[in-house]
Amino acid sequence: MNLWSLLAGFVPVVAFLLGLRLMDSYKLVHRRTLLATLAGGVAAAVLAFVANRALLEAGHVAPDALRAWWAPVLEEALKAALLVWLVQSDRVGFVVDAAVLGFAAGTGFALAENLYYAGALHDASLPLWLARGLGTAIMHGSTTALFALLGKALSDRWEKIGLLAFVPGLLVAIAVHSAYNQFGGSPFVKTAALLVAMPLLLMAAFEYSERATRDWLASGFDGELVMLESILVDAVARTTVGRYLDALRTRFEPIVVADLFCLLTIHLELSLRAKGMLMARAHGIELPVDESLRANLEELRFLEKSVGPTGCLAILPLRRQSRRDLWQVLLLERAAG
Repeated sequence: MNLWSLLAGFVPVVAFLLGLRLMDSYKLVHRRTLLATLAGGVAAAVLAFVANRALLEAGHVAPDALRAWWAPVLEEALKAALLVWLVQSDRVGFVVDAAVLGFAAGTGFALAENLYYAGALHDASLPLWLARGLGTAIMHGSTTALFALLGKALSDRWEKIGLLAFVPGLLVAIAVHSAYNQFGGSPFVKTAALLVAMPLLLMAAFEYSERATRDWLASGFDGELVMLESILVDAVARTTVGRYLDALRTRFEPIVVADLFCLLTIHLELSLRAKGMLMARAHGIELPVDESLRANLEELRFLEKSVGPTGCLAILPLRRQSRRDLWQVLLLERAAG
């Protein structure tokens, strides 16, 4: 396999992934998570290879049927599994980082698949590897990115339906993959169509997510700042928050109520710090991490353990603990190292 064919088969999808990450002005995806997701995509490719061979040899599935129907279902489901875990475990804050991580999983899958074909096909022709590098590889990344951004958007909107939120995205990914495999025209026509459609879709997703991020930062920052100021100037007793905390005195020991008050204060400080960090990143500034951040994170964990699950549940209305709020803490923990 000559150098140009090797570059054509492997470089485009990696360059596309790096471009997506650079487009994210908030730098939401941590490098370690990106590399782990790439590795997850490689693992999905290995599992898909084993499953596809089993269908061909033990299940006696015809190669055309495997390519058209079985492979898209198996491969998209395996790539999607890691993204479901990332979203459900609150490691993804916005649609944009879901799309980047989805493309990363697809990139890992495509790199492993192309590595296998490089050894199996013994065909070093540049047209073939252009079609695989710009077509099939980009398809794998794009379908998983589509799944991830749809799954994240729907799970944020309808959190109560759980895993069902990911079904529409999976069906879309399978449909695109299956249509790509069954399209009978020139592979370069398929590649050209993919290179036009997918970047437009992903750019639209980035624009939507950037706007949602700005709105969330503005509204959340103002509300949390007002609440924290009322606490710091000892005016909280006259607010709804103060009356709610006062009502908790009938249900908890005074020392627990004091811990709940401290927990709320630290949560607000950390939340404001996370939002400030994102605002700075949007302007190309990386805020330094000091020991006070690490100390606050440690105290947050200590207080959560001290008040227990019941105390955390009681203060939940004040902490506004959505998935994005939980993700904020993870963002700060990663920054603190």
